[in-house]
Amino acid sequence: MAKQSSFGNMLVVLTVITVITGALLGYVYNITKEPIALSKKLKQETAVKDVAPEFDNAPIDEQYTVTVNDLELKVFPAKKDGKTVGAAVESKTKKGFSGEISVMVGFNADGTIRNYRVLSHAETPGLGSKMEEWFRADKGDQSVLGKNPASDHLTVKKDGGSVDAITAATISSRAFLDAIANAYAAYTNTDATSSGATTQTGKEASHE
Repeated sequence: MAKQSSFGNMLVVLTVITVITGALLGYVYNITKEPIALSKKLKQETAVKDVAPEFDNAPIDEQYTVTVNDLELKVFPAKKDGKTVGAAVESKTKKGFSGEISVMVGFNADGTIRNYRVLSHAETPGLGSKMEEWFRADKGDQSVLGKNPASDHLTVKKDGGSVDAITAATISSRAFLDAIANAYAAYTNTDATSSGATTQTGKEASHE
């Protein structure tokens, strides 16, 4: 009888602990969900402002999503006095040496790259992680700023392109430039037929 009672008590205690833990996790999630979402939005707004041409609209509120190569990319249109002057595109690629790379790319109205910010990556420190500065440096053929993906062959020289790869990090360089190409495709929607790209606008995009 004592053994049965002990087992029953243990079950009760474990059940109570599980319920309390679940309630605490739910509580913590609820109180942190809004601050996390706000922090993410502020980071996104800062990145858009850093890379897009000067605008007077609200790109975050006017964002839409384009699917490129099975990746959902967010486009933030930049407008001045009601006229589109370019956009920022939250792009990504899964071709990094260590997985996904996410980049915010800014385009002028003519499709040239105005600026970029690397948002996240898991590349090797000291090698692939150099891409935040490497591809903007005014040295050799490193910089992609002011270039147009439609005409400037923005792939590494090893693959017949015009861009110097990061030393000892060719795979990461290819991945970064792939994210740039995806961003341009989303901005211009040029591969809508070949890749089955789809576009979401308005309220649909706001749920992303």
